[in-house]
Amino acid sequence: MPDLRVIHESIESLLDGAEERETMETPGKSGARLDRLLLNGEPYVVKYLDAENDWTMRAAGVPGGASLELWSRGIFDHLPDCFNQPIVAVAKGEISALLMHDVSPWLVPATDDPIPLAQQEQFLDHMAAMHVGFWETTLDIDIVSPTTRYLELSPSMAAAEAALGSDAVVPRLVAQGWPLLEEVAPKAAGIVSPLAHNPGPLVQALARTPQTFVHGNWKLDNLGTDAQGRTVILDWETPGRAAPLCDVAWYLAINCRRLPTSKEDALTSYRDALERRGIDTTDWWEVQMSLALLGGLVHFGWEKAFSGYDDELAWWEDRAIRAAPLLS
Repeated sequence: MPDLRVIHESIESLLDGAEERETMETPGKSGARLDRLLLNGEPYVVKYLDAENDWTMRAAGVPGGASLELWSRGIFDHLPDCFNQPIVAVAKGEISALLMHDVSPWLVPATDDPIPLAQQEQFLDHMAAMHVGFWETTLDIDIVSPTTRYLELSPSMAAAEAALGSDAVVPRLVAQGWPLLEEVAPKAAGIVSPLAHNPGPLVQALARTPQTFVHGNWKLDNLGTDAQGRTVILDWETPGRAAPLCDVAWYLAINCRRLPTSKEDALTSYRDALERRGIDTTDWWEVQMSLALLGGLVHFGWEKAFSGYDDELAWWEDRAIRAAPLLS
């Protein structure tokens, strides 16, 4: 394990000498504030980690934020070279902060258009590289537990946010979406709604398959491709130890409208990337894939319900039905 990174004791120390600071508009819905600034003539972005204003931090339950914890443990130093992880310094306090290179020119544009196939293939290949690099690792990667990760978008999270008087958009939509799923897709709801309240059976079943380090939020808003062809990756919201296909399932669920291929083709691309790196998937792939896709609907069943019973929801419902016997 490398030496722990230096952590500034204040945001003022972290940003000493900063110029031309301005607040950024972002597509994110966490409530986090970001500023763009110049430091020694170079462009940077600072992200403020304040649990009082960021519902995702409250849901993850990591003091100071998961990214700061990864930094302090030196986990970022173990990422493969195919990643551009832009954090360069951090500060910890009542409000923490991440100082990052400004990678905004390389991020995936915030549109509704499918991304290029070559870019998706690269994202899945680099995701596999990260997973292989941490395969069954003994490093201290237990930041956010699988149970907490599955509860991030749960009815209990929505209820907790309502009790706090939070005006965050996503928790309010989560509260509306879970009851709606029971109306538009009762078969799916019958399987995933109990798991959204208590993901224990799913977590236990997945724990019997290979584990690695997962990012937890492979949303296109958090990704990009830099000038060297590396994958830019942001917002380590719920990282930790988990089944690798949980990252893939999240990617397929949250980015469903922008995928340039079928979900099946994307899964094949990821599997091929694992196999190229020496991971034999023969004995565990089908079980972990089925369970992880069930988990995708545990995360996003509420969101799928808003579009009614369309082809997208039907696809996920079918996978949930197939996976349900694996929980026993």
